[in-house]
Amino acid sequence: MSLEEKVGQLFVMRVYGHSATAPDQADIDANLKDIGVRTAAELVERYHVGGIIYFAWAHNTRDPHQIAALSNGIQRAGLAQPTPVPLLISVDQEHGVVARVGKPATLLPGAMALGAGGSLSDARKAGQVAGEELAAMGIRQDYAPVADVNVNPANPVIGVRSFGADPEAVAALVSAQVKGYQQAGIAATAKHFPGHGDTAVDSHTGLPVITHSRERWSELDAPPFRAAVAAGIDAIMTAHIVVPALDPNGDPATLSRPILTGILREQLGYDGVVVTDSLSMEGVRTKYGDDRVPVLALKAGVDQLLNPPDLAVAWNAVLAAVRGGELTEARLDESILRILRLKARLGLFRDPYVTDAEVDRRVGTASHLAHADRIAGATTTLLVNEGGFLPVSRLSHPKVLVVGADPASPSGTTGPPTATLAGALGELGFAATALSTGSAPSAARIEEAVTAAAGQDLVIVGTYNLSAASTQRTLVARLVATGVPVVTIALRNPYDVARTTGQRAALATYSWTDVELRAAVRVLAGQDVPRGRLPVPVQSADDPAKVLFPIGHGLSY
Repeated sequence: MSLEEKVGQLFVMRVYGHSATAPDQADIDANLKDIGVRTAAELVERYHVGGIIYFAWAHNTRDPHQIAALSNGIQRAGLAQPTPVPLLISVDQEHGVVARVGKPATLLPGAMALGAGGSLSDARKAGQVAGEELAAMGIRQDYAPVADVNVNPANPVIGVRSFGADPEAVAALVSAQVKGYQQAGIAATAKHFPGHGDTAVDSHTGLPVITHSRERWSELDAPPFRAAVAAGIDAIMTAHIVVPALDPNGDPATLSRPILTGILREQLGYDGVVVTDSLSMEGVRTKYGDDRVPVLALKAGVDQLLNPPDLAVAWNAVLAAVRGGELTEARLDESILRILRLKARLGLFRDPYVTDAEVDRRVGTASHLAHADRIAGATTTLLVNEGGFLPVSRLSHPKVLVVGADPASPSGTTGPPTATLAGALGELGFAATALSTGSAPSAARIEEAVTAAAGQDLVIVGTYNLSAASTQRTLVARLVATGVPVVTIALRNPYDVARTTGQRAALATYSWTDVELRAAVRVLAGQDVPRGRLPVPVQSADDPAKVLFPIGHGLSY
């Protein structure tokens, strides 16, 4: 490889368009503005990038056959270069609340739902199903599983993306998912090292500081990453967080040699690929300019530079750092060899292409969809059931009003939640109607819901990330005051139950994609027994020292 080709191999970049060579004009315009190229093929030709990351907002993920064709076009561009090298195509497909590829691909319960289910075999099977479908579409690296231990209910960025708050349970589930993904021929990526679970700041918009002592880090944050290394994880993603106990100089972990080389490489013995979290996030940009960040990341021990805000600036900065002697070419070679070995292990040098027949055979199959329903069936958690109110039948409570938040589908292909819940109830013989009240219902919308509750036998309220000031709380209180029985379903964070009172029952689903909502309806109607157990504690909203529901809480019938 030339030096320019070596530098390019370190970058994983976004690109707009559904096709590698013939995207829509709007995507050509977006690429020209953002990257200075027209297409994915031109991106590969100009910058020799080693990988491309797919996003729904970049119009990369319309449907499985289109994704497969895009992947093949990107690989053809890679193999047409003077030094032909296949690309490593990646995606954030954690499932649950983070999914870039939607229906008709199979959508599975996310991490905290799997934590509630508590089954290592289900976690492994979910990883295997997800991995098989991604591989069939030419996506060979998934930025999953999340290995963060979520011990902060106010965490704005991790939350239900974590398996839970118990480090040993999280470690076991991480290990199971890694094995499932890699069994399917996908490079799994544990994230976000050294642990993003105890922060109240979102690293997309700021720079979080984790105040754990070295001992606390070793007991709480490290076990899932140790487990991932022991399971043979292909890649580990860095976190844009400052951990003074691990590196007192104030650099985010992504740019910290003591953390990435001293701890991850030397202490934990990891020699796989280290990839940065997106370099477009504010957490890594607060201290240094966009030209310094990629150079400092490589000096810290990173191999792959993910999604820089300005590729030309980042690429030229690394090139200049080598030519100026700040980085040696031998240092680049270390990372490039790790990347090439991973590509070889995935069989990309042997055959990087996928077929429509493989898409049809693997993606969204009846078997995979059945696995998703079965796995989801063990995750719904019954938190409150006053006087054994649930389950309800279509004979005792035939008329049901479903109201609440309708957050946008993670993949753009499911929901909205109120309609999905009402539809699932209708399939079971209930006369269900849906009324979307949103995540911040107005006084008029609340009155509309109260009026609609008249004459109903049951009201179901889907709540979404309740805060102290949320008008969703007013909605629940007003509906409870009507005297019609109310059941709340926490569509995302199970902590919602600490901010509502008076409901006859409360469920947690940990996500609002269809598979979790259908499972919740089966529980409501007694078609399934609730089997989920809280993987995090729920504390009192007024007194965080008081635990309302401990880890392991979950009622059944």
